[in-house]
Amino acid sequence: MPKLEILSEQQRTMLLNWPSPENEDFPWTPMSKSLSDCKVALVTTAGLHVRGDKPFTTAKNGGDASFRVISRLTDPADIIQSHTSIGFDRTSIYKDINITFPIDRLNELVALGKIGSLSDYYYSFMGALRNPAGLIDEYGPEVAKNLIAEGVDVVLLIPT
Repeated sequence: MPKLEILSEQQRTMLLNWPSPENEDFPWTPMSKSLSDCKVALVTTAGLHVRGDKPFTTAKNGGDASFRVISRLTDPADIIQSHTSIGFDRTSIYKDINITFPIDRLNELVALGKIGSLSDYYYSFMGALRNPAGLIDEYGPEVAKNLIAEGVDVVLLIPT
């Protein structure tokens, strides 16, 4: 995200007045077991996907709210980014995918016994949605069902 002072007045105003939904009705769920016994998944909003998959696009309806599935066994060199926002510097992601998708760090935590296991599939969304309705109403619940079906206990959400 760029510093507000380098943006145009119109961009600053838009960001400062961006609606932020409040989810006061979602219950807090405390951990029921140790992290060392949990299956952990990654979900990112960095617009990452496997080379050859359909890239994220800028849709007329406020952004591409769909998701991409990334197998845990995917070679990090085959994970690319097609996020359409100009609001952040991608340089660090190109140097080290772990900046926005810490797959190597999670594997290290499993090897150390700090995490029980990792999910077979990770999920990627594109952030910078002007209209999150598709994410809230369709794609988010679909990913949640997939994570539950796989027995995931903890999701590490990596915002970008």
